[in-house]
Amino acid sequence: ILQGETALAFYKAKNPTDKPIIGISTYNVIPFEAGQYFNKIQCFCFEEQRLNPQEEVDMPVFFYIDPEFVEDPKMAKVDLITLSYTFFEAKEGQKLPLPGYQ
Repeated sequence: ILQGETALAFYKAKNPTDKPIIGISTYNVIPFEAGQYFNKIQCFCFEEQRLNPQEEVDMPVFFYIDPEFVEDPKMAKVDLITLSYTFFEAKEGQKLPLPGYQ
C-alpha cells in the first residue's frame, strides 16, 4: 500500500479444541521503528473473542501507514513492514497493556 492509503487485511484464527475458548490478540510490527507510523483504524486486537469448538474465523484489521514515514531518514531503507498477531486464551481478569506508540 502507499503511505496514507487505507488497507484492509484479514487474519484467521481457529479453535482446534473441543471446548469453547475466549481469546485475545496482541500485535507486533516489524521493523519495530516502523510501528510509530502504523495506524490501526479498526482492529480486533485487545478485545476478547469467543471461538466455539473447531470454529475458524476471519478477523479484519483496517489500517494505514502515516505519510510521515517517507520523511523519516531511519525508514529510508525500509520497503517491507510486517504486521503479525498472537492469539492466545484470555485469563479471567487479565488486562493487556496497550502499545505506547501514541
